[in-house]
Amino acid sequence: MAIRAVLWDIDDTIFDYATADRTGMRLHLGQEGLPDGCTTVEQALLRWAELTEVHWARFAAGECDFQSQRRGRVRDFTGLPLTDDEVDAYFERHLTHYESAWALFPDTVPALDLLAADYRHAVLSNSVAAVQERKLRTLGVRDRFEALVCAADLGLAKPAADAFHAACRALALEPHEVAYVGNEPDIDARGATEAGLLGIWLDRHGRGGRPDLTRITGLAELPHVLCGDTRFGAVSRIG
Repeated sequence: MAIRAVLWDIDDTIFDYATADRTGMRLHLGQEGLPDGCTTVEQALLRWAELTEVHWARFAAGECDFQSQRRGRVRDFTGLPLTDDEVDAYFERHLTHYESAWALFPDTVPALDLLAADYRHAVLSNSVAAVQERKLRTLGVRDRFEALVCAADLGLAKPAADAFHAACRALALEPHEVAYVGNEPDIDARGATEAGLLGIWLDRHGRGGRPDLTRITGLAELPHVLCGDTRFGAVSRIG
């Protein structure tokens, strides 16, 4: 059966999270100063990125709530004995700079335009619905997606099959009728494939090395994969 809908990841798939995060934190540090133990901005940016990954993994595993992972990042980053109010204020100041740098990838809107007539669209994210809803509205693309399903609100996180299945149910489609596009080879593409969807790894940085996955390096390649064209080296799983 042909693919009828595309499920999308958001961060680092359609939205350039990495650039916004680095740009925002760089501006933030310009006002706040470097944290203890960091002598350069690049060192501080690397620490922030590492701590974001660590605390986000805790959140995705259900070990803490969304606010707690933010507070954990700030406390570990600054190394200061901050109160909850002080931590929240620090993070809010960071958010101001981060959000000022929000941008879609240049190929996002062209891809959505090209696919609009032939496929339904929805989002499955491991974040929180309120955060991603605001992000998509600010970026001007919320109306492109029928449904926004956030694993954190489900109590499930990718790559759990039930997270992908919940998004399929939101579309009233069977998993084999749905493709999932995301920037993580295992959390996104492998997880979706094992859940019965057409999992597609958006490898924007050309990392390669995963012949087991359906892989594209830009969204311009996506229509060919969805219709079963394997010129880009992707494995067609469309029946």
